[in-house]
Amino acid sequence: MRERFVDLSQVRLHCVESGEGPLVVLLHGYPEFWYSWRHQIPAIAAAGMRVVAPDMRGYNLSDKPKGVAAYSVHELARDLRELIEACGAERAAVVGHDWGGSVAWHFAMHHGGALERLAILNAPHPRMFQRALRTFSQLRRSWYMFAMQLPALPEAMVRARAFSVLRETFLRNPVRPGAVTEEDIAKYIEAMSQPGAVTATLNYYRAGFRSLLRRRSEGGSVRPVEAPVLVIWGEQDRYLGRDLAEPPRALVPRARLERIGDAGHFVHYDRPERVNELLVPFLRGDAD
Repeated sequence: MRERFVDLSQVRLHCVESGEGPLVVLLHGYPEFWYSWRHQIPAIAAAGMRVVAPDMRGYNLSDKPKGVAAYSVHELARDLRELIEACGAERAAVVGHDWGGSVAWHFAMHHGGALERLAILNAPHPRMFQRALRTFSQLRRSWYMFAMQLPALPEAMVRARAFSVLRETFLRNPVRPGAVTEEDIAKYIEAMSQPGAVTATLNYYRAGFRSLLRRRSEGGSVRPVEAPVLVIWGEQDRYLGRDLAEPPRALVPRARLERIGDAGHFVHYDRPERVNELLVPFLRGDAD
């Protein structure tokens, strides 16, 4: 694997790359960084593709601009578009998990000309999530998103007891014993310990919440996704209900859903071999 920094118009992103061929960009979630794709990068590169896994803005070694507005999904999708261009490509396949999945959905809706195909891991389509937040069951699962809107207190909770909340997240949420090791957890804590990282990464939730409220008040529209889409969903997700897995057919007409019953929110940790078996042929376009 190769490491480098890529200068975009607003931020400098740290990236890990491997392989040669058609471009595939992997977008991680919270509270992760490029390392969350450690099981996927070698498999995709070995299949004849060029994999680029950035630390998204605010994470690990990438720039951490100040202010909530800097972490709006519009800014994050623009980073992705510019990263693809900086890699010398006009189009790319994009894989996103969690917040990376949210950015990937937005990119697919607003920058579809630069998207070859889209793979989503446990990240609901925006229309589905907006509707789900009107239900008690999803509100109960998503309570932490509202708590993160508070100033300062969430930062203190993340840092408390040497980032014990990160340790608990990675020990409790993958359902396969040993899916995340102590060495892995140390890497995540090191990444979150970078100056400014705690506030920057929490600002994803703050910006996302404001965007959600704005779309509700303005009646914002959701654009269709024309590219092929593969959704891989760990059924034992503690944060997202199973009913969020299937994207709306009218808005994502070329979607295929693969459910993995013995995996949770971190589906690519719980069942990395199965995820790779699904991802690699899809990204290569074997079924086209």
